[in-house]
Amino acid sequence: MNEVKLAVLGGSGAGKSALAVRFLTRRFIGEYASNAECIYTKHFCLDGRQIHLEIYDPCSQQGKLSLTDELHWADGFIIVYDISDRASFAFAKALLYRIQESHIGACKKMVESTVFLVGNKQDLCHMREVGWDEGQKLAMDNKCQFCELSAAEHYQEVVAMFTKVLRSITSNLKAKEKRRPSGSKSMAKLINNVFGKRRKSV
Repeated sequence: MNEVKLAVLGGSGAGKSALAVRFLTRRFIGEYASNAECIYTKHFCLDGRQIHLEIYDPCSQQGKLSLTDELHWADGFIIVYDISDRASFAFAKALLYRIQESHIGACKKMVESTVFLVGNKQDLCHMREVGWDEGQKLAMDNKCQFCELSAAEHYQEVVAMFTKVLRSITSNLKAKEKRRPSGSKSMAKLINNVFGKRRKSV
């Protein structure tokens, strides 16, 4: 069984928790406690492969850019911003910069990580502060994929986005295993212990 670890990051109000829960349970929940954090776990089949997915959903990250634990733990990242809130877009930009910065730093694992930028709350187009072209350009500048959607209204789009991310991650993991078949998992276990007490199975 393939183990996939995915971190969903974004500022307060971006809708990252709603996005994760929408994918995992089909339900849309609009409000979440900003001081809550957990790891959701789910088993499912993707392209004939059994997947054990862990999604890390941290508490509100406004002002938190170190990402030290996340960078070592996660196989991929979904960075979420609210298209009706320019401040959340600026924070997403800062998160992407921090991830890209790690490409040339000590965290070599990031070179093989999947990163996906998501403009959420497309149902609030009448309140839009961030253009689609701005999101697309930010994604291109950071060599990551991009989409806009609404966690509230677009369940199928949410599923399609997560599926695309997970396919990319499993492809990267498979390639990495071929290069390093006996790689140590000690760091993964260490980080796992840090997050291990906040798990929710769905």
